[in-house]
Parts: sequence; structure tokens; C-alpha cells
Amino acid sequence: MSTHFTPTALKFLKGLKRNNDREWFNARKGVYESELKAPMLALIDEVNHAMEAFAPEHVRPANKIMMRIYRDTRFAKDKRPYKHHVSAWWSARGMEKTSGGGFYLQVSPTEVMIASGCYMPEREQLLAIRRWLAENHEEYRAMLKKILKPRKGESAPLTMVEPQALTRMPKGFASDHPAGELLRAHTWGVHRVLPGEAALSATLLREIVSGFKQAAPLVYALNGAMQSDEASARREASRPLF
Repeated sequence: MSTHFTPTALKFLKGLKRNNDREWFNARKGVYESELKAPMLALIDEVNHAMEAFAPEHVRPANKIMMRIYRDTRFAKDKRPYKHHVSAWWSARGMEKTSGGGFYLQVSPTEVMIASGCYMPEREQLLAIRRWLAENHEEYRAMLKKILKPRKGESAPLTMVEPQALTRMPKGFASDHPAGELLRAHTWGVHRVLPGEAALSATLLREIVSGFKQAAPLVYALNGAMQSDEASARREASRPLF
């Protein structure tokens, strides 16, 4: 039977949201370790096994994929130390330290989010994606339409992630460009959002793998745009000056 979570896990996350402090967490750290961290690592291993068939470049050890429950509060006004969800990020090999395209899972008491794409990439990556979209927007839209097409038997459709779009066209692109809404975006991706109770179901693994596999062409297209631009820049830099 595939890994899933227990009611105790969701109860812990609900309690953590109400009592987001180190004293409360440390007194119940054993529950976190056994009911959330251990099952999440096991689930990631199972997802990894499935992804070998369609996204092998995104497979890494589970402990490298699972995200920390501790919040980075160094520059945040909100100093609460913990997230009230558990999450995982499957980045592409060689892009682990950047904002490249990947696959994301988030589990909370209220929802299970299964997402794929590129979220707020770095400046050079952002420009590379926009340049690629400017030339390939028709193919991109056709691919996206295919990805978003409802599948028989799916529990919830894939939908677009909020694009975090600019109000104006970015510098260097024509204001009347036919890919305007794509070029103004800061985020490109799709997600499937399920109720929190989906985390308790034995079908959780199937839901995750299905969502990731369906969206894999989008992730590969976005990463390909970034990697192609990087390769072009390296070739340009290696040319002799004379």
C-alpha cells in the first residue's frame, strides 16, 4: 500500500497553526518526526520511483527534496518560526540552487497542492523564459491546452497558477506583442488542489504522480528555455575577441 498521512498528522498541523512557537513544537517534536517527517520522506521515495519514467532529472534523495518546516524569518516581519504545512520541491539536476522549473507538493489540513512549473525565477532565467515565449508562444499555448484538458476519472482538474503578472509589458518587448499576457508573467505553472482529507487517502501517491506526469512537458519546456539561453551565453563568452 502506498504511503499516506494519518489524522494525527493533520491534527498536529492544526495545532501548530494555533500554537506557532518553539515550546509547543519541541514538546511534540516526536509526533512531527513520526507522523509527518517519516511519512513524507517515504512518500517522496515512492514518487521518485515513479518519476524515473518521465522526469529522471528531478529525482534526488528524499531528504534533499523535502523542505524544512522551519520558516526563514531573517528578513520577515512575521517571526513565527514554523510553517503549518509540509512540502517538497523536485528541482532539476544542476538547478538545485536556482529558481528553475520543477514539481511541488504541499500538504496541510485544508488542502493538498500538487503543482508544476517555474515560480518567480531569477532575473536571467526570467529573461530567458520571456525570450523563448516571445518566439514560441503558439506552441506553448497548444502544449498548455493539452495539459489542462480534463482527464476522465481525475479527482480535480489542473488549473493555472497565479502568474504574478506585471501591469505593463517588460522592457525590451513590444507593447502589442501577441504573447503579452505570457510575457508579463513572473510565474508559469499549473496545479491541482485537493481537500486536506486527500492526504489521508491511499490514492495520494497516484494523485501526485498523475499531476506531475501530466505537467512534465511544461517543466521541461521552461527549463529548456533557461538552459538554452545559458548555453548561448557561454558560447558567446568563449568566442575569441580577435
